[in-house]
Amino acid sequence: MIVVTGGAGFIGSNIVVALAGSGAAVAVCDRLRQADKWRNLAHVPLCELIAPEALLAWLPANAAAIEAVVHMGAISSTTEKDVDLIVDVNFRLSQELWRWCALEGKRFIYASSAATYGGGEQGFDDDPRRLALLRPLNAYGWSKHLFDRWVERTLVAEGPSPTQWAGLKFFNVYGPNEYHKGSMRSVIAQKYPLAAAGRPVTLFRSGRQDVPDGGQKRDFIYVRDCVQVVQWLLAHRDVNGLFNLGTGRARSFAELAGAIFAALKRPQRIEYIDAPAEVLAHYQYLTEARMERLREVGYTLPFTSLEEGVAEYVLRYLSQPDPYL
Repeated sequence: MIVVTGGAGFIGSNIVVALAGSGAAVAVCDRLRQADKWRNLAHVPLCELIAPEALLAWLPANAAAIEAVVHMGAISSTTEKDVDLIVDVNFRLSQELWRWCALEGKRFIYASSAATYGGGEQGFDDDPRRLALLRPLNAYGWSKHLFDRWVERTLVAEGPSPTQWAGLKFFNVYGPNEYHKGSMRSVIAQKYPLAAAGRPVTLFRSGRQDVPDGGQKRDFIYVRDCVQVVQWLLAHRDVNGLFNLGTGRARSFAELAGAIFAALKRPQRIEYIDAPAEVLAHYQYLTEARMERLREVGYTLPFTSLEEGVAEYVLRYLSQPDPYL
């Protein structure tokens, strides 16, 4: 059995669908609340659905059946104001799961984030020796960074560790099953309805003379590629470490909008608007993952191009009556 925390969420549910499709027994820990998040799991056979508050009691009762914990559960909103809650969920629970996996001899894969890089002044190098240089810009990124650094200190001190561990610094992930995320959905999911209705797609103007409007860049990665990396790690139990997970190639928001219109076979229409002051205060003009370390440990699969990923997302999911996996 593989336990996936946050398994009803965006990346988590994509992992669950893939694992179940490969024949694995999957247990999901998540909170469904009152929206349509449950639809992310509607097509998937599950061994168990565990409430987060019951997880730490459930794990020891089912330890014999568990092979690995894939920990995707987190408060991922960059605008969440309750920092104590963020620390409890994103840091302390991660510590508890690490310790349990170490004690029971289980494998542990967890979600870190590119938000740990802050404004990117120190670059986007996932060498763990550079962790102390990073300055996240929000509490979410800081909480992920806090755990990454705790893991590094634990390893240096030769403290107990899982039989396999890997942290993944996800960059700008997009794809099916993100619909419940509201304003935290990818730009593709947010702008598709405008393009599909024949209306202009709105993007933020640039606030820098050396960057044109729409020239702000992100490392956009299709969620299917993220899932393939998780599956590869589960198949290669000797691989341990903290790894970036992007494509290694930054693309502009204007290119992203163009890919949406191309998928719809519509003329490109983009309008630029001023970014809110609170957005500009911590705005990143470039994110681009360095992917050498993941390649060096043996990962060889190619990453989906922006054009291919957007086309599949638009045509196979966003434009369909049932857009879920």
